[in-house]
Order: sequence, then structure tokens, then C-alpha cells
Amino acid sequence: MTETAPLSDLLWTRGYTDPAWIRRFTSVGRELSPSRRVWRGLGHPRALPGGPAVLDAVEPGAPELDTVPLELDGGTTITLPDLFAAAQTDALLVMHRGSVVYERYLHGTERHTPHFNASAAKSYIGLMAAILAHEGHLDRAVRASTYVPELAGTAFGDARVEDLLHMGTQVAYAGRPFDKAIEAQRYFAVIAPRLRPYDYNGPTTIREHLLTARAVGAPGTEFRYENGNVEALAEVLRRVTGVSTSALLGELLWSRIGAEEDAYYVLDGEGVEAASGGFSATARDVARVGEMLRCGGAVGDRQVVPEAVATTIVSGVPDGYPRRVRFPAAPPTSPATLSYHDLWWIPNDAYGSYMASGIHGQRLFVSPGLDLVVVHFGSQVISSAVPAAPLVQAFLRIGAHLGSTAGAAMR
Repeated sequence: MTETAPLSDLLWTRGYTDPAWIRRFTSVGRELSPSRRVWRGLGHPRALPGGPAVLDAVEPGAPELDTVPLELDGGTTITLPDLFAAAQTDALLVMHRGSVVYERYLHGTERHTPHFNASAAKSYIGLMAAILAHEGHLDRAVRASTYVPELAGTAFGDARVEDLLHMGTQVAYAGRPFDKAIEAQRYFAVIAPRLRPYDYNGPTTIREHLLTARAVGAPGTEFRYENGNVEALAEVLRRVTGVSTSALLGELLWSRIGAEEDAYYVLDGEGVEAASGGFSATARDVARVGEMLRCGGAVGDRQVVPEAVATTIVSGVPDGYPRRVRFPAAPPTSPATLSYHDLWWIPNDAYGSYMASGIHGQRLFVSPGLDLVVVHFGSQVISSAVPAAPLVQAFLRIGAHLGSTAGAAMR
């Protein structure tokens, strides 16, 4: 009789039930897997203006923002400590009008420690692709196999670069029907041997994984959130530039934003970066990315990202399927109220906001209309029994509060 492995042995399931297990991977990923640093460069860190004392616990009467009631849709009200409990928050950093107004670390997270960004890392790949396209190094209209010939005949190789940037492929791996949750876990198994389930015998590298992908529908017609789009795009960027993903991110962004710390990517068995979710950085450095974008791609008087790229993340959404999408975990019958452009999520609010978003509560939220940048790191479990934390609603209410407070102070 075949014996089924006990649930405790199925390591890829524990991240959905145990926040402590999640934190083990979100905070010390490079101690558990091979990794490659994203160099911050030789320059001095650029100071983040303002900032209260950094807090490492929720203390009564700490910053004023802790006690502000945040009214959510439906009339319910929460405070930041309520949000921290719901989201299993590890870090929250809020910048308003260029200054840090709130910074807190919990559960042993420290300001100098890189934290797992999960799928928020997809947006950084999209940003680099947009830069290279703007500079004429990358043609968004050609098939990915133009740059990566061995992907010809796969769902990703036969799609345009533009399709990859908007999750516009319909794919099945190794002949099995596509299931988003299952394929996400299989991707984890590819890049992290410790997370492989009992008796795993699938691909052991990202390259092997991508080569099993076959199209089950025409590209460029439907939004289907899938890691393979980003891994294929990252390989395209490596071929275009001739450097690793880590080196490219260091050259285009990390060494130019005044980062305090090196970031890093975890690697697969062939030494290739897990571009769609294997990136870690500190909250302060991710905030620097967000503030640079809020300022039109500039850090001080230095243009880091072309203004035409930074200012069109929201306005540049192409016609068609990217204009109305849902989060991956949303029910298929729920309203498609979001948009998606170059691997950034767009809430379509009144403030021109956009965000990088990752599993377990990783967010970089940029709201030009509110003069707001928020970084949230978390370790929330993923379960139908655990309601999703209302992060975006809370960010918007924080921005509105800060705007009204600043306005009152000026009168």
C-alpha cells in the first residue's frame, strides 16, 4: 500500500498555515539558498529626510499615526496596531512629501536586514524592461524567442515581449491543466530544493521549467498571472544586456538611488536568479525606489529612470485586457477593478496610485496624488480561513490623513 506523506513533511504547504515558518524564509533567504547580491555601489547612502525614532514594538502612545482611526469600506474602522495583527506585519515605512513620517519593525525584523519582496520583485523587472525599451535596446513588439531562441515553440517564446509584460500568455506546463495555486508551488519547488514535496521528480531549474510550457490559447488576449512570464522576460533582459539580473538591477537602479544596503536574489540550481519572486531588500531601500518613482524617476537632480517611463506607469496601460484585471486570489466572479502595466498593479483610484505586490503582504505603494510612498513587509498566512488584510485601503486612509494634517499645519 502506498503511504501518503504526513502534512508536516509537505514543506511547501507550511507557508500557508504558520507565520513563523514564513518569516524563516522572508528574513534569512540567503542563508537557506544560493544567492547573488545586488550591489548598492560605491557612493554614500542618500539620507531619507525626517523620520521618528525607529520602533521595534507596538507601544501605547508611540507615534501619533498609531492611534489614527482608519475608516475602511463598509464603515469599519481599524488602527495601525490592528492592521499589524491582521497582516502579521514585519515592517512598515511611510513617506509623505519626501520625508519619513513613520517607520516600525516587528517580529525581529531590523532596518538593515533585507526582507523577501516576493512577487513585488516582478515590478522591478518590468521597470528595467521599460527602461531598456525606452532607450532602444529592447523591442516590445517582437517574440521573446527573437532574443532567446531556445524558447521557440513554448508559450513564452512564442509570445511578444509586450505580452510577457502584461501577463498575456495562456500556458499549461508538462501537459497538465493550469492551476494557479499548484503552479505557484511547483515554481517554489523548482528554485528551492528544501520546499520540494515528497517524491518530487519535476524540473530542477528555471530553464527546464520554462521549456515545458505550451500555449493553450493565443497570447495577448487574456490576463493570466503566472511566474513564467517574468522568468522568460528576465532571460530576455539577460540576453539583451549580457549581464545577470542582479548586475542589471544594480546598474540601473540600486547603485543610483543611494541605497544603504546590498539587496540580493536567490538562485536556482544553474545559478540563475529567481526573478519573479526571489528578491530581498530592506524597507528603506525599497522606499527609495518608490520615492524616486514618485518624483518622476529622479533622485535629487539625477534622473535615474527616464521621466517618460516613471510618469506613465498608470497612464500607459494599453487598451484591451490589461485595463481590467483581478488579483490572482480573487474569485473569478469578483469585479475586475484593477489594471496592470509593465508588471505593476494599478488600483485605479483618484490619486494615480500604483504598486508592486507580493504574497504574504509585501507591498511598495506609490501614490503621486497623495505625495505618498508606503512599504509594507509581512508574513501573513494564506488561507480561506484568514481574511486578507486591507492594506491598500489602509494606505489610502493614511495618505488622506497625512494630507489633511499637513494642510491644516500650513493654514
